[in-house]
Formats: sequence, structure tokens, C-alpha cells
Amino acid sequence: MTVLAHAFGQRYDLPIPLYLFVGGGALVVIVSFLLVLNRGDVGGESPARDVPDSAHLRGLHPVAGMLAVLWLAFLCWCAIAGNQEVAENIIDTWFWIVVWVAVPLSVAIIGDWTQPVNPFAFLAKFADSARARQAILGGPQPVRWPGWVGWWPAAIVFFVVACFELIFNLWATTPHVTGELLAIYAGISLLGGFLFGEEWLRRGEMFTVLFDTWGRLGFFRFGAPGRRGFAGGLEPGFSRHPSRISFVLLMLLNVNYDGLLSTPQWNNDVLRHLSGSYGIAGTGQQHWFLVLAFLAMAIVLATLLLGFAHGSAKAGEHHTRPLRSLSGLLPSLVPIAFGYLLSHYLGYLIVNGQLLFPLIGNPPGLASWPIHLPYPFNDDYEPNHSFLPNAFYWYVALVVIIAVHIFAVIIAHRHLMRTAADEQKSRRSELPWLAAMVGYTCLSLWLLAQPFTETSATTSGSSEESVGPPAIVLSLG
Repeated sequence: MTVLAHAFGQRYDLPIPLYLFVGGGALVVIVSFLLVLNRGDVGGESPARDVPDSAHLRGLHPVAGMLAVLWLAFLCWCAIAGNQEVAENIIDTWFWIVVWVAVPLSVAIIGDWTQPVNPFAFLAKFADSARARQAILGGPQPVRWPGWVGWWPAAIVFFVVACFELIFNLWATTPHVTGELLAIYAGISLLGGFLFGEEWLRRGEMFTVLFDTWGRLGFFRFGAPGRRGFAGGLEPGFSRHPSRISFVLLMLLNVNYDGLLSTPQWNNDVLRHLSGSYGIAGTGQQHWFLVLAFLAMAIVLATLLLGFAHGSAKAGEHHTRPLRSLSGLLPSLVPIAFGYLLSHYLGYLIVNGQLLFPLIGNPPGLASWPIHLPYPFNDDYEPNHSFLPNAFYWYVALVVIIAVHIFAVIIAHRHLMRTAADEQKSRRSELPWLAAMVGYTCLSLWLLAQPFTETSATTSGSSEESVGPPAIVLSLG
């Protein structure tokens, strides 16, 4: 059986030395900074103000919402009652490829179109009933959402799902596990809407918060605050609450950590060293080590960005505290997160997304399935994993990574110009954040290059000892 994780598996040599590739990317970011340095007017806006920030909610869409819930129920039935082979059951392809990757990419380009068909949001809105609360809780008002809670429920759920994808994938991608987890989360969302009303959706329900955050980068606003156009929704900014900052940084770090796990250096050096020197050889031990490494990487990333952002505030004499300094520049990280998501998952999406064709004909993968559809919606269809060369994914990733970093420089420049007292302070404040952008560009390009410059460590057999991103079996027979 052939296993292809994130569509990497063939060697592709860089057309230029690695140091020139990474250095060239950094140079492009610096040049873009020089081009925008003298553009824009100083606004004198107070950088210390906190901004109203929460997911934009729309009204209940009964037909679309009910169909979404029925589809979720059908998927959960397929997962629990159907074939437990990953490639034979639609639940894994639908959730881990469509919902977890394709939908965020589409939202980041188009805008947040998902809320009417988000089954978890619909269940929360449906349960938000003053009459039901009066009968059960003795009062019609929702339970107050504590200010200290902020976005922590959404951030924690996002972290857990990311760990399921990247670390515990052999367990989490088992169809019945994915279906059971989605059913449990649907119940949690129903309860959250009943207890907390709209506040659960604004800050607690992970998918609503995630798609709303990605949607701020998209072209259309669908009634949400911000101007129409790419990144228009980022102009209002983000709250300085630690949970909100953590959520956005996890969106960025999720793909970075996945890239790190895909590097031969991590698999051949770090994990082997731990196995030989510290006895961390079992799958369970490695899994929990990887969770701790994920947390450590998140703390290091947050600390570094916090330092550079506060350095910008100090240089520009903004007189803000560190969290507010970072939250002001946080919108500039969203395009970078999108660039990493697209670059890292493009091949994975194109190749493994083809699994949907035969799965539509037999969603649960049962031999007794009564509906028989013609080709390509049957098992005669075989995904083609080589119709696009590795060079295609490479050059697309290269262009996207450089473009989003340039876009990030422009967004940060606009923020620092709006909050600067004069042009001289604005220019000084941009230098520390520029250094952060250049460093992050170099790191991301280096991570991106590793699976191409070395034989990828993510291509392996379906062994129970493998640790890494979720592998979709490309053999349907």
C-alpha cells in the first residue's frame, strides 16, 4: 500500500543553493519594506486602546443549518457503522482534508461564508432559547461569560485538534474516533449555546472563531466589520486578551510545527537521539514529548514576537504594554499563516482530495452499500498522485510565502503609521518588526525546503510506530 502524507515523497533538488534561496526571500521582504517606508500619512491614533473583537454572528438559517446537522449526523453514522479503513470511509477525507484545510483556505480568499452551514454554530443558535433556560435554569438570561475566559475554549480546542492531526493521528484519524469526537463536540456546542447564548459563538465555539478569523483576510465581508477587499477585515484589529493572541498564534504555529515534524533533521536527529540517550522509544512516550514540544514552541514563538512587537512600540514611543503592542501587529501575522497553510497543504489537498470521488459513491465503505454510481464515483477510480510535478508545488509555495510576507510588512506599516506621533517615530518603530518578519521568512523557507532537498521522512509504511502528520492511504482496493 502506498502512503502519501502531505503529498511529499519524491526528491526535488533546489535550482539554487539553499542559502541563496533563504537569503533571497529575506532580501525581498527588506526591499518591500523600503518601498512602503515613505508611503502613508501619520494618523496619531492611540495605540493603547483596546478594540471590540468577537466573531461576527448572523441570524439563524433554518434550512441550511438543518441540512448541515443532518449531514454531520450522516458522517458520524458512516464513521461509527462503516468501514474503519481510513481511505474507505468518507469521514476522514471530509473532515481532515475538506473542513480542516480546504474550507479555511477558501474562507481566507473569499470571506467567511461558512456560518449558515456550520452545524456546530446552528446547534448553538438553536439551543439559545430564553424559554428553555427559563424552564430549566429558572431564568431566561444566558449565563454570563466571564471576562477572564475570553477565547480560551476556542484556543484549547484548536490546540487539541491540531495535536490530533499532527501527533495522535493514527488514533484520531480512525473513522469511528473522528465520528465520536465530532458527535461529542456537537453536544458541547449545543450545551454552550444553551448556557451562554451568543457569547459561546463569539468566543468559545472553535470553528466559528476560526472561520471568522480566516474570513477577515477574505475579499467579501458578508456583513462583518471592515472594508471590502483582501485583508479589509483585519483593519479593526484583535483584542489584547492573552487567549485571543494565543488563538491567532496557534493558527500560525500549527503549520510551522507540522513543517518541523516533516523535516529529516527532526526525525533522524532529534527523535533518534531521544530514543538512544533518554529511552523515549515507545509511541506513547514520543507522542507526549511531541505535545510538550508543541507547547514549548508556542511559548518560544509568543515570547519572541512579544519582544519584537514591544520593541517596535518602544522605538515608536507608543507607551503600550507588551500584550497591546503585540495585538496591534497581530493582523500582520494572519496573511503569513494563510501562506504557510496553502504552501504546506497544497499538494496534500490536490492529491488526497481526489479520494472524495469514490467515497461519494460509497460514503461508509460498506460492501452492502445499495447505491452504485458510475466512474469516477466508485472503486474503479484511483487517485493520481503524480499528475503535477514536485516542482509545481515548490514554485507555488515559494511565490506564496514571499507574497504573504510582503503583505504582512504592508499591514504592519499601515498600523504603525496610524499609531505614530510623527514620521520619524513611525520609521523607528518599523525596524524591530521588520527584523522579526525577516527572521520568520528565513525560518519558514528553510522548513519549506527540507522535504524537497532531502528524501522526505513523511513517506513511510503504515506502521503503528510512525509519528507525524495524518497519512491517507492512496489505495482503494
